[in-house]
Amino acid sequence: MPRVLITDNLSAAGLNLLRESGLEVDVRSGLTPAQVREALHDADGIIIRSGTTLTPEILTGQPRLKAIVRAGVGVDNIDLPSATREGIVVMNTPAGNTTSTAEHTLAMLLALSRNIGPAAASMKAGKWDRKSFTGTQLAGKTLAVVGLGRIGMAVARRALGLEMKVVGYDPFLSAQKGAEQGIEVVRNIDDLIDRCDFLTVHTPLTEETRGVINAQRLARMRKGARIINCARGGIIDEGALADAIESGHIAGAAMDVFLQEPPTDRRLINLPQVLATPHLGASTEEAQEMVAIEAAEILSGFLMRGEVRHAVNMMPPTAAEMADVRVYLDLARRLGLLLAQSCRSNRVTAAQLVYRGAAASKNTKLLTSAFAAGLLEQALDDYVNIVNAELLAKERGIRLTESTSTEQGDFATLIRATVETETGEIEAAGTVFGRQFQRLVRFDGFSLDAHLDGVLLLYRHRDVPGQIGFLGSVLGKHGVNIAHMALGRTGPGGNALGVFNVDSLPPAAALEEIALNPVATGVEVVQLPPQGEPLPWLVSPS
Repeated sequence: MPRVLITDNLSAAGLNLLRESGLEVDVRSGLTPAQVREALHDADGIIIRSGTTLTPEILTGQPRLKAIVRAGVGVDNIDLPSATREGIVVMNTPAGNTTSTAEHTLAMLLALSRNIGPAAASMKAGKWDRKSFTGTQLAGKTLAVVGLGRIGMAVARRALGLEMKVVGYDPFLSAQKGAEQGIEVVRNIDDLIDRCDFLTVHTPLTEETRGVINAQRLARMRKGARIINCARGGIIDEGALADAIESGHIAGAAMDVFLQEPPTDRRLINLPQVLATPHLGASTEEAQEMVAIEAAEILSGFLMRGEVRHAVNMMPPTAAEMADVRVYLDLARRLGLLLAQSCRSNRVTAAQLVYRGAAASKNTKLLTSAFAAGLLEQALDDYVNIVNAELLAKERGIRLTESTSTEQGDFATLIRATVETETGEIEAAGTVFGRQFQRLVRFDGFSLDAHLDGVLLLYRHRDVPGQIGFLGSVLGKHGVNIAHMALGRTGPGGNALGVFNVDSLPPAAALEEIALNPVATGVEVVQLPPQGEPLPWLVSPS
């Protein structure tokens, strides 16, 4: 039974869903980093919130751990490069807190524009001071939204309902798609920075977004503009924002998140023009439950059914896509295993993948990763899977490229892999029969029809009579049964290749006897998974 570690508070609804899915749940909060590392040795997956930080020291050397789910959107408390290198899928829950965070942003926007915070404090102090808290209405004002993902788009739609004009920046949203929502999308942040009355940020915290609203951009904003951050601390330079407010250039700010939480530097928070809340964006009963349920669904789907949803360090297929692509992943991996063993004496420098027919319509990014995993998994001490295979290949100087063609050719689907080594190239191509059978249809210049499973004996020889009988006789003498055979040749009397599926590993004496045949030009053994064996990346230890 797969085991899940929970180190932060998770609602009962999420915990119950995990248990009902057949997972063993280990709930432990307040662990030290060393204790988290120790506990992960026995975990297939972990769900965390913002209270747990997964560092390289914690994630390195966790062969059992397959998945991390962040119950929330931000993953800056997870060292993604380390997780990727260790082959651990990192997923978040972008939908669960969308509405609550968007509503909190709008609440901050409204409170900031009408000075709700200081006015309420003044009333509690026994004052009745109307003149000091004159605000500004939102209708007719321009809101700049930096980051038009789920939350940013939800904020934009609500701002449009308040009759605001919305201009936005997002590197992945086209101007046409934005216009369909009533949003003007610009090409870069500098195109909106001096056009807005209010600015709100909704991006993850990355090296590219850290301090993206800096002193230079604050100086370019309209005098009297206001800033809102309910995304991640650090996106806005807090020191520069404090300077801009103290100088009178920026009228105020509403901050729910901070670079350090809880903040130790209170200069910005203590300014009377700043409205601050303690990271309450997702702090609603509804959001807490929805995030917990979504996190539980994502992790149980991965561990029990091989589904990948909302991954932040790999291409995430849907459950339906994973079911559809699984046989192609298996084929790509088997081709990688085959070529790796055929090139075991030469260093691989590059691999070219060509997808034709039905395979070209699949998620070829995943297929290439599966091939790379097969190519590397027997040669490295590292745990290799579709998450980290391309990274590990790149680290070792192996260049991976791919191309696609929807033309079927001789087969309805075809994956062809050509591996470059220091001494030359070798090619293998495979296809899928039905829903589960993989076939090798081309290898090293020979066309054939071989089964891509179990133990394969590859016998290269001159095409002369008696070779099938010779090989069968030798294997029979050593107690090795032939399950299937496929032959390819350049022409009568030319070079030939026999691919024999055998029921057991031929002993060294049998291989030596075959190699001594005067017409033999090579003999090797390749070991592939049995037919129908599950992909190892999606199987949890019992």
